[in-house]
Amino acid sequence: MLPPERVRAQLSAQRGGADAVFDEAGNRVGGARLTAVVTVRPDEKGRHYRLPTEEDYAAVYRAQELVAGSLSEWERDGKQNLCPVPDEPLPPVGTLGFRVQRYGMARWGDLFTARQKATSNGLVDLLLRAKCRVPDQERLLACSFSRIAMSNMSCTRWNAVAEKMQHTFGRQALPIVWDFAEVVVTAPGPGNWESAYRLPSDIVEAACSPEPGQVQPADATNHPLPDETVGVWFTDPPYYDAIPYSDLSDFFLVWLKRTLPGHPLLRDPFDSTNPLSPKAAEAVQDETKEVDGRPKDRAWFEETMARAFAEGRRLLRQDGVGALVFAHKTTEGWEALLSGMIRGGWTVTASWPLATEMGSRLRARDSAALATSIHLVCRPRPEDAPVGDWAEVLRKLPVRVGDWMERLQGEGIRGADLVFACIGPALEIFSRYSRVEMADGSEVGLPAYLEKVWEVVGRTALENVLGAAEAKARNGLAGALEEDARLTALFLWTLQTTSAADDGEGTKKGGSPPETDQQPSGVGAKGYSLAFDVARRFAQPLGIDLPKWEKRIVETKKGVVRLLPVSERAKRLFGEGGSAAVAKALEQPGGAQRDLFAGTAVQASELAATRGGFRSSADDPDAGAAPEEGATTLDRVHTAMLLQAGGLTHALRNLVAAERERSPDFERLANALSALYPRGSEEKRLLDAMLLVSPR
Repeated sequence: MLPPERVRAQLSAQRGGADAVFDEAGNRVGGARLTAVVTVRPDEKGRHYRLPTEEDYAAVYRAQELVAGSLSEWERDGKQNLCPVPDEPLPPVGTLGFRVQRYGMARWGDLFTARQKATSNGLVDLLLRAKCRVPDQERLLACSFSRIAMSNMSCTRWNAVAEKMQHTFGRQALPIVWDFAEVVVTAPGPGNWESAYRLPSDIVEAACSPEPGQVQPADATNHPLPDETVGVWFTDPPYYDAIPYSDLSDFFLVWLKRTLPGHPLLRDPFDSTNPLSPKAAEAVQDETKEVDGRPKDRAWFEETMARAFAEGRRLLRQDGVGALVFAHKTTEGWEALLSGMIRGGWTVTASWPLATEMGSRLRARDSAALATSIHLVCRPRPEDAPVGDWAEVLRKLPVRVGDWMERLQGEGIRGADLVFACIGPALEIFSRYSRVEMADGSEVGLPAYLEKVWEVVGRTALENVLGAAEAKARNGLAGALEEDARLTALFLWTLQTTSAADDGEGTKKGGSPPETDQQPSGVGAKGYSLAFDVARRFAQPLGIDLPKWEKRIVETKKGVVRLLPVSERAKRLFGEGGSAAVAKALEQPGGAQRDLFAGTAVQASELAATRGGFRSSADDPDAGAAPEEGATTLDRVHTAMLLQAGGLTHALRNLVAAERERSPDFERLANALSALYPRGSEEKRLLDAMLLVSPR
């Protein structure tokens, strides 16, 4: 057995500083990564952890010796082949999605500990020496090894619910992970070699066609095929700067190059000096890179996308079909995509949402992340396409959108998925024309048309959840609920989850709870979020002034609009005295008939001790502009919910009874919000309990 002092000294002296250093008590005192991974066993108190032992240190040292031996052998051979440990550089600091470089990881091999390097090198050696009897078996085994690479590295996570190791890429990023999990690839369990090769073999068995195909890397804006030669053109395009595609693919490329040495597809066909995947012409927004002296900014990306769509139009036969997959939730992304399609000579003929996104992914937290991918079906627009009349297009739009919303809702499509799925059918009207003109002959651009699409979708949604009066309301129409109620309803409607992807309880069917840091909001929770652009696109055409409700109903930070939880409105609604003081006033004879929200004069005279009631901007400098005199219907509903949360049943009963006598709006809004909040959420529980507390 090696003495711990020697092992610790070797760890400390290791090149690159990628491994950990321990003191005499076994505590880590230096280094970036923990390499002395230990077996997880329950101790005498049932705790599933222990400090490293001398055997653990010795195992790490033996692994380091194996890796050092393979590197020495490679150097003695004159470095004729690839380095056994991937020495290709990681992307530079600041690359989207990468957060490991500042911790001493400069090359792809630095992501792996000594034990993991030794294991991977051993597997690569076995694969290279394997005698494959089946055609293409080498490539299938290389794909299996890629799954091992995701599990056998230092950025994995521990899934506490399923009690298993979770591989690296839970999302399209490579963040630092301090307490990673490691799997023994030869032992039974998730992440081992058996699970790695079974998935590719199952896919081959189920999906492979007996007809051979061809794969050829090419520039999407300059394809080698001649004109009108393909029957189907299918693409899943990039989304601005959302995902660093080529940088992430290098994680697998560096190992594939070692398991399939010399393979013609594992190189950059545009730059023979680049050891990694193509970067320069990649159609993503990345201002850190340049093409012909021009930064790859937003304008460059949109121009590149338009050229790619035009190239696809050139390749497709006149009787061919194009299909495009899109799952981006920002309206800018959609506008760039659709503009490129129309400029490229395409006509949208259908739009279908398909459940392709994981509800448990980190992007699916309480926001408008899509649970489906929208598949747009398009065909080449004829060269002699007519000119469209703007008035006729606007006349057809509500009918088209209304029919599709009804159809899609019947199929379980909800929220943001429904919004974006309706854009395709709406584009069928617009994209069939060579151009659309107003009566004076001026051309109507796509952005102006999409504004009308959002307005029609928003009004149809409001009519479904609140009624016709709210759908027609602009700036306080008589008989309609106030702006804050309409804004809240639209917000929650957009956040509804497509049933195909979620069972309504926030858990993926047949799986574990979502891996999120934000559960469904309620009293004391963080709230729900929408991208600011999505919230603005809904609010503006419906006459809802978002800034007017800032810090009252919503809060905007870093391009995200958050719907304030009911708990965060308590101080504004009740004042410093809190709900107990307002409840005391409500329990007095005739207290429920008083308008607790009539204004500061009433507050001062009737509730001076509690400062109860809705607070004006004069009372609170952080309140923002007062939306209107007195309280809104939403204020009253939230007040009742807070009374319910505080267990103030008698006061709540008096308030609900008085509101029912005052107007049907209170109960109408409460029922609508109850239907919009997710099942199992605290808000829905409070609303349902509040509606039952005072029988009719």
